[in-house]
Amino acid sequence: MDLKIAVLPGDGIGPEISEQGVAVMNAVCEKFGHKVSYQYALCGADAIDKVGDPFPEETFKICMDADAVLFSAVGDPKFDNDPTAKVRPEQGLLAMRKKLGLFANIRPVETFDCLIHKSPLKDELVRGADFICIRELTGGMYFGEKYQDDEKAYDTNAYTRPEIERILKVAYEYAMRRRKHLTVVDKANVLASSRLWRQVAKEMAPKYPEVETDYMFVDNAAMRMIQDPRFFDVMVTENTFGDILTDEGSCITGSMGLLPSASTGEHTPVFEPIHGSWPQAKGLNIANPLAQILSVAMLFEYFNLKEEGALIRKAVNASLDANVRTPEIQVEGGERYGTTEVGQWIVDYIKKA
Repeated sequence: MDLKIAVLPGDGIGPEISEQGVAVMNAVCEKFGHKVSYQYALCGADAIDKVGDPFPEETFKICMDADAVLFSAVGDPKFDNDPTAKVRPEQGLLAMRKKLGLFANIRPVETFDCLIHKSPLKDELVRGADFICIRELTGGMYFGEKYQDDEKAYDTNAYTRPEIERILKVAYEYAMRRRKHLTVVDKANVLASSRLWRQVAKEMAPKYPEVETDYMFVDNAAMRMIQDPRFFDVMVTENTFGDILTDEGSCITGSMGLLPSASTGEHTPVFEPIHGSWPQAKGLNIANPLAQILSVAMLFEYFNLKEEGALIRKAVNASLDANVRTPEIQVEGGERYGTTEVGQWIVDYIKKA
């Protein structure tokens, strides 16, 4: 298979983990006889500094011309600490999602047995937790009408029926491939937008009789994720709730550095780690590259290259079992490995497999 990949390293630790993701992709393609080519593009704070736009038109064109985008992270403290900044790195991420029509964000939450002790939750609660959060990505407050002055501000949480139907369809399709259990998360007791979500979900549920559909208010869902994460199979929700719940879900595994994601929709799909740019760690060779590497696994699986994705997952599990880990997940007294060393170990494993 020939693959054209747009690579957007972005900010902070982005370039460091991106390098490891590309190295793993090269190793897999070489092993399985695929051809891969890359085009690198600017985004985030790096793009603002260089061309004044967090998602330049040239980057958009490169993404549209690619089969998939391997994205890393955006964000920089100089923007975070300036509430008056009119242009921000995160606007580039939102623009990419909107312009590529990426309305579905797929975030798996899966525990690793050898890292259960790193989770803030008890072993008996998290062991075996395995669910997917599906977040609507191009609607809601993040894209609704906004206003701000010194005395008043608002964000509009608007959704249309077609927007809700298409994300629910994605969620039901995932549920059909898994344990056939879908939880629709909303705040229908308070928000009109949520009541429309629940109405549409109830209309669609009979079309998927094999799937058990239940409904949960977002505050209850947040509590249930901590009390009983194994309850969930597939969870679907709107943009803002999804942003919060998926970050909460990352804590279950013990590290945000372990979880990949995919964003799919109308045009080129994007694969990325769920964590941010961690600018404080930039250049220190301590960032965990596993979420980026597992994003590469999701990329291969998207193109139905399941054996390739499985080999990456096997290599990641083997690295964890061998205690080849970056500092935040290393066992006490374990050898110190950096970003590049972990990436190289996984590349070597793939080549020898």
